[in-house]
Amino acid sequence: MIIYLDLLIVINFIFDFLLLLTVNLALKRFSKLYRLFIASLFGEITLLSLFIPITSILFTLLKLGMGLIMVLIAFGYKTLKYTLYNILYLYMTSIILGGFIYYLSIEFEHFNYLIILLIAPLVLYVFLKSIRALKEIKNYYYKVSIVFNNDYKLTLTAFLDTGNKLIDPLTNKPVILINKKKLKGCVKIRSPMFVPFNSLNHHGLIVCLKPKYILVDNKKLTNYLVGLSEKSFKLNGIDCLLNYKILEDI
Repeated sequence: MIIYLDLLIVINFIFDFLLLLTVNLALKRFSKLYRLFIASLFGEITLLSLFIPITSILFTLLKLGMGLIMVLIAFGYKTLKYTLYNILYLYMTSIILGGFIYYLSIEFEHFNYLIILLIAPLVLYVFLKSIRALKEIKNYYYKVSIVFNNDYKLTLTAFLDTGNKLIDPLTNKPVILINKKKLKGCVKIRSPMFVPFNSLNHHGLIVCLKPKYILVDNKKLTNYLVGLSEKSFKLNGIDCLLNYKILEDI
């Protein structure tokens, strides 16, 4: 098998630079491009392992060591957690890109280096967009604790629903919604409040309770009502929908 060393060096450098650039953008490290460039050049040392007879264990250790040095050059050292995240994302993007290219090389016979160089940035761009989308969704998830008048504490995973603008017209209190089943056998519904609601295809009254307080991101809020939904929410793992007013109070 003929190996064109110059072509191999160029491709390896471009791949390393694209991987570091993806980590830089995904984690918002704001590192200068020249640092990514130098780190990518340093990564070319790993190519020496192709011409040196070493065991698979030594090869793995070499790759890990080089990855550590590359992220230190590219992003510097601040804390151990900071550095570990950089390494984790570097290898995660490398595995995704390498796996995708390997899959294409199996599926298509005429898969050459030019196609690899064209597809690699596209794959990493899609990966980057996916990470950002997941981060945006994650920002809408909260851990919420509701303490009722009988001192029963209910802790739920909540989702900030910007479409939930339900407010009691009498008390002017915003309403958060929870699955009614979560209170079964724990809280007795006495003297409930009935708040009118209008949705896309439904309108009516929803049963609401006045809790002692709720905790959202460890911030205590007392000016909210808890609406009891008869139906489960469509979001997987979610048992509480927060009111958009939460954004003003936390």
